[in-house]
Amino acid sequence: MHDLAEGVARFRRDVFPAKADLFARLATTHRPGTLFIGCSDARVVPELITRSEPGDLFVLRTAGNLVPAYAPGPDAVAAGIEYAVAVLGVRDIVLCGHSGCGAMTALAERHDLDALPAIAAWLRYADASPAHADGADLAALVRGNVRAQLANLRTHPSVARALAERRLTLRGWVFDIPTGDVTDIETGGAPAPDRPHA
Repeated sequence: MHDLAEGVARFRRDVFPAKADLFARLATTHRPGTLFIGCSDARVVPELITRSEPGDLFVLRTAGNLVPAYAPGPDAVAAGIEYAVAVLGVRDIVLCGHSGCGAMTALAERHDLDALPAIAAWLRYADASPAHADGADLAALVRGNVRAQLANLRTHPSVARALAERRLTLRGWVFDIPTGDVTDIETGGAPAPDRPHA
């Protein structure tokens, strides 16, 4: 098992001193430019994939990178989205799926989830995926799920308002674990560098 305490000691000894000025600024400023919504999978590390510094990303991670459509009531995912958009003023939301996703595999292979009621209930948020059908391959299901979750994001009032005011851009990505490739689902290529906002 990875020794977390040793990791903290190495951070304090080797990493923090070189970034002390950055952390001093971050102690009083929290202005990430991007909300990154990704899977909880330990192999998908947003800061590593995007080479982001501390303070650059506001990160939400959920099993299957699922985003329930907006509904009134307490919801940790909705609260995180609202905070990022309405309070922090992020300019971009990246919703990132990935190859080999356990949640999508469970759907594609129709795993028996009777003994896992919380997981079964959570995966119902992927039902809207257009690829969620008999015979859909895993890669198609992952891409379809990213599209479905972007549609769910648009139902959140803070997101809808920011999109209408042209203050926000939504992006759908898929990370391929064995190759390290990241694909924009709209263009089919690598994500393009940031564009100025209208």
